[in-house]
Amino acid sequence: MKKQITQLVDDLDGSVLEPGTGSTLRFALEGRQYEIDLSSSNADRLRAALAPFIAAGRSVAGSRSTGTARRSSRGASGELAAIRSWAQAQGFSVGDRGRISAEVREAYERAN
Repeated sequence: MKKQITQLVDDLDGSVLEPGTGSTLRFALEGRQYEIDLSSSNADRLRAALAPFIAAGRSVAGSRSTGTARRSSRGASGELAAIRSWAQAQGFSVGDRGRISAEVREAYERAN
């Protein structure tokens, strides 16, 4: 018999996370996407650290290109990624794929 065990490790402090106690967060800075596995307490620290910048910033949805009024499918995908990233940073339970609930979309629109 062979048993394979996968452990999630906090990328910040190296601690091994028990199932259900950590999360993978995504965020972007200067056009670059990042993903980090964190314990609940470190995820809260990241959210708290980013909160004043998110509150003061402007949400930019769609593609980064300028000069075209047409939205590409990539722009729509970018908007979904932005909503997911924002929702995860705000503590909403949002998967990395699949449908985004109307509640999360509305909260995103109110905040942005």
